[in-house]
Amino acid sequence: MSKRFRLLVGIATLIPAFTLLAQDMPSNPDRNSYLAAEKYAITHFDPSQSDSFPYPVPRGTFKVDLKHEKRIVAGPVNIMTLASTSPSYMWGVSSEGVTYIDVSNGGFREVARMTAPGQKVISAQLHDKVLGQNFTSAAQVQKAVTDIYGLDWTRAVNGVYSVADKNNHVYYNTADGSLTKFGLVDEKNPSAGIKVIKTIDMRPVIGPDARLVGTGITYDGKLVVASNFTVSVLDRSLEGVPQTLRLAPGEVVTNSFAIDDRNGIYIASNKLMHKLVWTGKKLSDDPADGAWSSPYETGDEPPTIKLGNGTGSTPTLMGSGKDQDKLVVITDGANQMHLVAFWRDEIPAGWKAPAGAMSNRIAGQIAVTAGLKPLPKFVQSEQSVVVSGYGAFVVNNISESGEKDKLVDVLALGPVNRPGHGAERFEWDPNAHRWHSVWARGDVISVSMVPSVSSASGIVFVNGYYQNSGWELTGLDWNTGKTVHRVEFGKGNLGNGAYAIIQYAPNGDLIFNSVGGPIRVPLKHPAKT
Repeated sequence: MSKRFRLLVGIATLIPAFTLLAQDMPSNPDRNSYLAAEKYAITHFDPSQSDSFPYPVPRGTFKVDLKHEKRIVAGPVNIMTLASTSPSYMWGVSSEGVTYIDVSNGGFREVARMTAPGQKVISAQLHDKVLGQNFTSAAQVQKAVTDIYGLDWTRAVNGVYSVADKNNHVYYNTADGSLTKFGLVDEKNPSAGIKVIKTIDMRPVIGPDARLVGTGITYDGKLVVASNFTVSVLDRSLEGVPQTLRLAPGEVVTNSFAIDDRNGIYIASNKLMHKLVWTGKKLSDDPADGAWSSPYETGDEPPTIKLGNGTGSTPTLMGSGKDQDKLVVITDGANQMHLVAFWRDEIPAGWKAPAGAMSNRIAGQIAVTAGLKPLPKFVQSEQSVVVSGYGAFVVNNISESGEKDKLVDVLALGPVNRPGHGAERFEWDPNAHRWHSVWARGDVISVSMVPSVSSASGIVFVNGYYQNSGWELTGLDWNTGKTVHRVEFGKGNLGNGAYAIIQYAPNGDLIFNSVGGPIRVPLKHPAKT
């Protein structure tokens, strides 16, 4: 057992980059048969946390009034519209609870709803009262959140990392440390409703002050749950005794984890990048089982959006199968961040880490400028690295000032407070084993949504607010950085994705996970420009 973790026992109450040559293109990660679908069954889309989806998206400019589109009222904060086991339905996961949505034939119709245990229901009228305002000051936003919504920042963490399994069950976290398993009352008749199958209190394991920050499923079907201070493996029934490893004092995790097809679990604290291994019998941090830990550079906590002084990224896997390089990538916590790649498995014989690297485990690191000149004090991201092939995309989320309450912060950025600017695309060279920058855009704004990429169309997407035009979804060509796709929402607050992830349906429709509920937007007729 390493010094960084200790095993908790006896708790019986709980539980493609297109410019590369074909031979250099990493293959897609193997599908996990225990997930509800290959894509969208887990936050960040797949076990590698790639934020990459295979559906084509049309190019052009589209003007949309979200108030007139098909919307499921929920939130505030609607992290993702999760895949179910049926292509005709999806799970809507929000800070309030879950909905079951009929998405067949281009539709978007709620058929069932269940509020998470202990959570407050926000009516459509309350959402309209808050989101219908023209925000002009942070005090106004604070009043809307506390007096009208009656909420604080803790609401925003509910369901932030959920997962749907092959039995069409959804695992959902709440800020109080509970873990809930939802399912349909009748799989053959979804309109019969949603039920709570089981809820367990994780606080005896994670501690009274911890929050659950990640869920996932191993390739042999076990549930993995992470908190700020622990990683646990337990049966998906939520019965029995979980196996739990605790981080060393001073280490804090604020994001989820990736899982490879050999059940390596990649999770980053504010100090160290860790690989743990589920052997099929035990959760291990033993190097003999392939586990490792590596330091990386950290800095100061920024004034807005991002949490903590370490990485803001959920680790993302790059390379699989027989690929030459198998990596796990994050942005580090340096005030002016780097894109960092770690060797996932054995470090190549004779390897010498690049200059400035804090560990020989680091395969490569490169400074991120995000196209900003001069560089501001903070170039930092709260988002995972978007990966397609050996390509990687990162954004700068940090503005000069923000609000302490993260729910107030994310509503004020754009309309009230100036958001951060900048994005950059990188490529990993598997022959030279190093990064290079492909392009950067200092003018692009990504407020808080997780970017994503259409591997079919070669477009990467961000959600930002611009003073003249308001909220929009911006699509950038993966190879050139040129703007090739815009969905203009205007200045209404429904255009704010608020920490959620950007999704498109198999037919190219936008599934916009708005702060006021997920909305399906057909993109059929580009506006004339």
